[in-house]
Amino acid sequence: MAYQTSPALIDPPLVDTARGPVLLTAQLALDRPRRTARHQHARGQLLGARQGLLRIEAGDLHWLLPAGHMAWVPPGLPHALASIGPFNGWSLYLDAATCTRLPARPRIVQPGALLQAAVDRALRWAPAPLDAVQERLAGVIADEIDASTPLPLALPQPRDRRLRRVAAALARAPQDTRSVEAWSLAMGLSSRTLARHWRAETGMTLSQWRQRLRVLLALPRLLAGEPVISVSLSLGYDTPSAFIAVFKREMGVTPARYAEG
Repeated sequence: MAYQTSPALIDPPLVDTARGPVLLTAQLALDRPRRTARHQHARGQLLGARQGLLRIEAGDLHWLLPAGHMAWVPPGLPHALASIGPFNGWSLYLDAATCTRLPARPRIVQPGALLQAAVDRALRWAPAPLDAVQERLAGVIADEIDASTPLPLALPQPRDRRLRRVAAALARAPQDTRSVEAWSLAMGLSSRTLARHWRAETGMTLSQWRQRLRVLLALPRLLAGEPVISVSLSLGYDTPSAFIAVFKREMGVTPARYAEG
């Protein structure tokens, strides 16, 4: 990516020690993209974006995290983050003792009303030692993380530099319907080479990858109440029914049912 690695969201020593309060919070809004180098810390991290899309690497998983969703990263797991467009995000950091009863694998979840409300309240706390009420709310957040159901939102990212350029271009313009042959010409590869390497590095064909990308980009718009027809047409589908079929295959429910929560 062209932009520079951003400073830490929170003072690293605070999240690199097992001591301290049960819960730490941090939030940041930038008018430019934000990127972090691959790192890890002693605390578990629950993170999200208020708008746009985050690209997350967590262990061997690659995600696109839409606004309205949350990602859980357990302690000690190497991870990196990059926003697609301006950054407006937040993180909660839970102490290592609390994390012993939380999922040991990273996951993306669509938060229920209780988790969303608890996170919103915690992000308004002043930087001070937690009182008894705040510690109980931190316990509720931990319980909700533990009870959450992972969503199938992993989107494997190619490693080859040229293929990553294709992936980035599609993330910016998912309605782009260029074929493998057209992309291979733009990247200076044969179509067979591009197709073979794309499948080897992502486990999908380019067409399958683009379909999942479109579904992920549709999620925050559906949650915001945007009509299915406008979402589908803007993402490059000829008809809403085509989009609905792809969405149901990827998410297990129709767009309308998903938007209802």
